[in-house]
Amino acid sequence: MSDEFVEDEGGESLEVTVPYTLDGMRIDRALAILTGLSRAEAQAILEDGRVQINEKVISKASYHLEDGQRLVAQLPVPDDGFVLPDADVPVDVVLEDEQFLVINKRADQVVHPGAGRVGGSLIAGVLARYPEIAQLSTEGICEPRRPGVVHRLDRGTSGLLVVARTEEAFDSLSDQLADRTMGRTYLGLVEGHVVESRGVVDAPLGRSTRTPTMMTVRSDGRPARTGYEVIERLEKPRLQTLLRLRLDTGRTHQIRVHLSTIGHSVVNDAKYGHRRDKRLEQDRFYLHSAKLTFLHPSTGETVTTIAPMPDDLRALTPDAPDC
Repeated sequence: MSDEFVEDEGGESLEVTVPYTLDGMRIDRALAILTGLSRAEAQAILEDGRVQINEKVISKASYHLEDGQRLVAQLPVPDDGFVLPDADVPVDVVLEDEQFLVINKRADQVVHPGAGRVGGSLIAGVLARYPEIAQLSTEGICEPRRPGVVHRLDRGTSGLLVVARTEEAFDSLSDQLADRTMGRTYLGLVEGHVVESRGVVDAPLGRSTRTPTMMTVRSDGRPARTGYEVIERLEKPRLQTLLRLRLDTGRTHQIRVHLSTIGHSVVNDAKYGHRRDKRLEQDRFYLHSAKLTFLHPSTGETVTTIAPMPDDLRALTPDAPDC
């Protein structure tokens, strides 16, 4: 363990004021939520002296945060290598085709490696079962860390995503995503009662200048558009609204930021929300990719898949539809 703060040239730096939602949380768990690192990786940067609270180095993973503290963490420089297969990572394939896979992601999984994360990603599990997908990176078709990955889901979000198995599929699916012809429907539970039965949030998004791991509405950001429709307004245990959400664009954290911007943050979203819902795990928020629709890369036929709501979310909304 180190008593001196360690800085890496080229690594990302996290600087944030501890929000109310993280008050009392173990620092290793909070770092995992804020950075996308695993708990083990968060513990490693603590032991290396890469984390400060109010300008004091914190090395114990069991340290509990307090609302209003200033947290600074120096993340390790990302490894630019290719993803290594990992057969221990569970992969729920709901549709297998010669051109693509549709996968039902668990909420506790990250899709691909990120800053400081070297293993355990969903795509590592995919490569262990479908090793030919690695060629999409080695041949320069995809980024080294994202073989076959057409779009992502945040850790904390469950549900459907499509992974390309061939260059033809990657090009076709990427074009559909860019042309906004790929249909992506989510279910989300938000705080408060949304008054309008349906609406659209149209606000450009970019990285926060204060906290680079977070996104925010910015006039110079990239166009972002999220449609919503009220399914049910709940009264207990507090005012909440179940929404059906449609992504017209796919920016990082788009749904979460847009809903927070209109005053209805996703339930249990520690990054963009203000309330903890103890019915869910601390790093799980109520957002589920329920339906995915796209054109088959070879035949042009419409492909539609639906992922039933996971048990943890179903417990909060027993009468919710699957999509």
